[in-house]
Amino acid sequence: MPKTWRKHAETMGSEFQLEGKTPLQFVPGIGPNRAPLFEKLGLRRAIDLLFFFPRHYQDIVPWKQVTELEDGVRATVLGRVVDIDWRSTWEGRSIVGVLLALEGGGYLRCVWFNQPFRRDQYPRGARVLATGLVKSTGVAFEIRHPETQLLVDDEEPPAARPLPIYPLTEGLQQRHVAKAVSAVLPLADSVEEALPESIRAQVTPGPLLPITEALRWLHQPNSLEEAERARQRFIFQELFVLQLALAMHRHQVQHALPAPKVQATPQIHARILKRFPFQLTANQLQVIEEIRKDMERDVPMNRLVQGDVGSGKTAVAQYALLNTVANRYQAALMAPTELLARQHYQKLRQQLSDSQVMIELLVGSLTGASRRELLQRIALGTVDIVIGTQALLGEQVDFARLGLLVIDEQHRFGVEQRAALRDSRVTPHYLVMTATPIPRTLAMTAFGDLDVSILRDRPPGQSVVTTYVSDWAHQESWWKFVIEQVHGGRQAFVVAPRVDHVHDDSDSEESQGAIQWYEKLSKGPLSQLRVALVHGRMDGEVKQAQLDAFARGETDVLVSTTVVEVGIDVPNASIMTILEADRMGLAQLHQLRGRVGRGRFPGFVCLFPSAGLGDEEMERLNHFASNHDGFALAEMDLKLRGPGELLGTRQSGLPPLRIADLCRDEAWLIQARTLASRCIAVDPQLRLPEHDLLRRQVVSKHGASLAISDVG
Repeated sequence: MPKTWRKHAETMGSEFQLEGKTPLQFVPGIGPNRAPLFEKLGLRRAIDLLFFFPRHYQDIVPWKQVTELEDGVRATVLGRVVDIDWRSTWEGRSIVGVLLALEGGGYLRCVWFNQPFRRDQYPRGARVLATGLVKSTGVAFEIRHPETQLLVDDEEPPAARPLPIYPLTEGLQQRHVAKAVSAVLPLADSVEEALPESIRAQVTPGPLLPITEALRWLHQPNSLEEAERARQRFIFQELFVLQLALAMHRHQVQHALPAPKVQATPQIHARILKRFPFQLTANQLQVIEEIRKDMERDVPMNRLVQGDVGSGKTAVAQYALLNTVANRYQAALMAPTELLARQHYQKLRQQLSDSQVMIELLVGSLTGASRRELLQRIALGTVDIVIGTQALLGEQVDFARLGLLVIDEQHRFGVEQRAALRDSRVTPHYLVMTATPIPRTLAMTAFGDLDVSILRDRPPGQSVVTTYVSDWAHQESWWKFVIEQVHGGRQAFVVAPRVDHVHDDSDSEESQGAIQWYEKLSKGPLSQLRVALVHGRMDGEVKQAQLDAFARGETDVLVSTTVVEVGIDVPNASIMTILEADRMGLAQLHQLRGRVGRGRFPGFVCLFPSAGLGDEEMERLNHFASNHDGFALAEMDLKLRGPGELLGTRQSGLPPLRIADLCRDEAWLIQARTLASRCIAVDPQLRLPEHDLLRRQVVSKHGASLAISDVG
């Protein structure tokens, strides 16, 4: 294609007109040498530049002369670099100073702390436009950490309006991007409008800008207010397209093949409740009622149950499994690992040992004749409940009459895998569960194809786990406390963030893995106790044997990685040590803490952070220690780590957001979800003429992950 475009450009000469599909090397100001730099940012065609969103805006005010500067007042100055100095303080901080000779006379110093690279960014003689809060030192003026722009000798300073600041890559400068964007901005007049006026008018605050005006205000705003209105238009559009995709997928699921009607009659309901050796909480009964109503219909249930630590989501899942079997349908429970699958299997077998319910385990390690015989029994319908891993999704697994599929630890499968599940030959009800509380905005995006039930209440008798934040200097006293607790009949976990030590020159304790800590503790401070080791590299049967021994009380201390994060239920375990706790998210720490204090004995957790941890990280750990609300911790985790790290694009199965922010833009997300639901209720396949471009955007961006096609 480049040769074709080059030939066309040469033929047209000065009459060559930019089009949306024009390769970037033919855009004025880019050329063949700079085009690869833009391509690193995902930009290949002229139209891509129009939708290259600025990270933020620098508020440019008319530049002032030195006589106009005031202490404590924000200002913009224009000058040339005449001197650069760099030094280190006795505290180890670096200071870079760039002295500007201002146009119009006078001097001003730009100062950066702990940014030594700044001294190489401002060569002597360079023209610099600097904006920031002016400080008077009594002798001269200075601006600390100013926003700056380098200007070439003949370049006019930008007008007194916000300056877009774009993401960059090495070798590319802001003025390069600004020039290229300015060249393609006339193309905004020919961009089709995806959001009908009827939609734009319903948004609050609104109405939203038309696409042409939004693109111009986005890249060349006259004020910060204009820039914000343009951003709001694209934030809403990105979230609206996502919510349309999720709503379309939900509609497709609900109107696919009918699911079996599974009715919990009063007799069945009472019989199942009698099987629990404890009284269910009001919260559990409420969620069970939601599930009962879902399964009574021939529309496939598609429900997520998210429960805080110790809220009893497994009991809710067990109710759904038994209700399905009571209606003469088969049920399956899928766990993300063989370890968790085996635990579910053993627990359910134990609880139903006096019943006629036939329960079997199907995992990857089951091979040969045993596997073939089990598959045959599943196909004949003589197995009522199958517990397994993703081996349940194999082509050879053919259920006689599958009525319910329960997916445990839902966040490890993702929306794309959920969509793939529904391509199977049958349409059972789906109940998906997670023990990790999910922030509201994530629930509306990565889990937006699901109805959501929440378990917050803890069953009676569970005590709050006391949590400490300590340091390496107090290890000895902590290990003595662990020994005292074990001698009192309790058991303990020790959790490390990695399996093996870090391969570097460091010999510090915080670089060690679970293997080294097992050796250190079993031969050192805890040598008088029975210590065992579990980690993810172990064979599944070996891991299970170690966990079983710990559950039976044959082991006092279990040293592990985070493989014990979910699904491990040992009521006698009351102490946990978490090493290098700052390397884990708050939600993960909360799950680990939930492994202790599950019985009648109080739980204790001690966090040992990495050495030299900053104040902000210590504050995060201290906040965790004093907060036991998993949902509040999940929201804080989202703000600190962002959705990408919290879930990951791979886990969620959805493309990353380009301009919207799930922490900042919750109000826009709620509006987008509401309006998308209304839109799909009226036009389920987006076939109305005014929705044509919206449909194309939905299919282009989310069709693959949500199995949405552009047919019909």
